[in-house]
Amino acid sequence: MNPNGPEPAKIRPAAVAGRFYPSHAVELRRLILSLLENCPPSGRPPPKALIAPHAGYIYSGPVAASAYSLWQAARDATKRIVIAGPSHFVGFAGLAVSSAEAFETPLGFAAVDLEAVREARSLPQVQVLDEAHELEHALEVQLPFLQVVLPEFKIVPLVVGSAGPDEVAEVLGLFWEDPQTRFVVSSDLSHFLHSDDARALDERTARAIEGLEPDRIAEDQACGRMPIRGLLRAAAQRGLRGRIVDLRNSGDTAGSRHRVVGYGAFAFEEKL
Repeated sequence: MNPNGPEPAKIRPAAVAGRFYPSHAVELRRLILSLLENCPPSGRPPPKALIAPHAGYIYSGPVAASAYSLWQAARDATKRIVIAGPSHFVGFAGLAVSSAEAFETPLGFAAVDLEAVREARSLPQVQVLDEAHELEHALEVQLPFLQVVLPEFKIVPLVVGSAGPDEVAEVLGLFWEDPQTRFVVSSDLSHFLHSDDARALDERTARAIEGLEPDRIAEDQACGRMPIRGLLRAAAQRGLRGRIVDLRNSGDTAGSRHRVVGYGAFAFEEKL
């Protein structure tokens, strides 16, 4: 990401700046740095993959920061991020990449790894579908965290429609062995329950994620269940373990406890 470089020919402009996160670069960077500073050091090697939430930063920012703080020790060793998130607005089968050369945020341009996108498109479940990316916030809200934590990287943006775990895992597997590639799955957890009920359901979801058990994650447990299930399959195939980093809901961070959204941060790493 080079905010001072030449402008890419085709840009996916920010869709939710000023709503989900600040639209001014200085304010946005200051907010993310403050969230990261509140995260204790883990003392562990940086994980290969993360699950992070995608709500407005006032609600999910502290939980997202707890995930991204784990990559601060990998700043110079990470050059490509594969980001997979659900489709909130467009229904389609498989996975959708973008024809854009870069995604824009107030912090600059996150360049798309065009070669990696071409490689992903070699699989039958992957298509170019700009409509799936145009308004989608799930991928976008991850980018400012990445732009603050990592000095230089390219992205492979994947919006996941109706796709099975094996279909998603196959796409992730194209890039898994590259030591400079890491993965983010963007997902919130339960939606619009009382805080006590949300906490109980989210704890069940967290145990399924920790145990790499994709079949235990139902539709009401995570809006990003499709990409989560694919990540769990890919991680299990490679002998990784899932670890809960943070588990809260909007009643814990901001807002009422009567109707909350659940947020989880998870890391996928080598077994100790």
